Amino acid sequence: MGKSTAAAIIHQVCKVIWRKLKNIVMSQPTKEKWLEISKGFEQNAKFPNCIGALDGKHIRLIHPQNSGSLYYNYKHFFSLVLMALCDSNYCFIWVDIGAYGKNSDSGIFKESSLYTKLIEKTLNIPEPRPIIDNDEIKLPYVIVADEAFGMLENLMRPFGGNLLSHEKKIYNYRHTLARRYIECTFGIMTNKWRILHRPLDVNIEFAQDIVKAICVLHNYVRIRDGNSYEETLFTAPLSNLTSSTTGRAIRVAENVRVKFMNYFNNEGSIEWQNRMI
Repeated sequence: MGKSTAAAIIHQVCKVIWRKLKNIVMSQPTKEKWLEISKGFEQNAKFPNCIGALDGKHIRLIHPQNSGSLYYNYKHFFSLVLMALCDSNYCFIWVDIGAYGKNSDSGIFKESSLYTKLIEKTLNIPEPRPIIDNDEIKLPYVIVADEAFGMLENLMRPFGGNLLSHEKKIYNYRHTLARRYIECTFGIMTNKWRILHRPLDVNIEFAQDIVKAICVLHNYVRIRDGNSYEETLFTAPLSNLTSSTTGRAIRVAENVRVKFMNYFNNEGSIEWQNRMI
């Protein structure tokens, strides 16, 4: 069989895998599903009211023809971006695939369907609830992301800067415990689907379809195997927890983050957090 024939078959199979599996293993969560995801983060990452960890991953490419520097990223290689939200079982909840490598994570996110639905409040996210028993203060369900993203009522990022108070360092540590689930998800995916260890030498549409197929197959395998790695997530020290940010956090989102910070430093503290920072 010729290379072009084999390539055409593989491309078609990738499209079919995405079309057939997407609504089975990556459908938009219902309110009940969001609550289930939140319970997973509260149990495994000790972060209540968390409904996902968000980040972008650069998928290496051979320089696409006639693309100039559109796919050339700040890490100095050509790539397209996989923007993804995951749960605490390392499964993708939502993905956006195909943005130019030169674009920032924040810019890609603001052009995505997830951002639009967050702003329009059409994601079926449950109503805010207290995170402390017998407390009247209700906190919204939030997504955790790194400092590259802007703050929203339902999107938290760590405190920026190097001269942080003890309370803010504790928040950043607890935030990172939850946020690194998306980094672990990308790591599991890359090691399972070894084609991602080298640049994809195909056209952009084919590359996007390969990544789409990998994402739904990743979920399929995770759901089928039911593996979890909670024991590795709690005691390892984390580094690089602070970083500089630009812009101004909106008032409502900042108030939400402060309330989470107060919870992590008081009722929601965990025994090892002080020595980890």
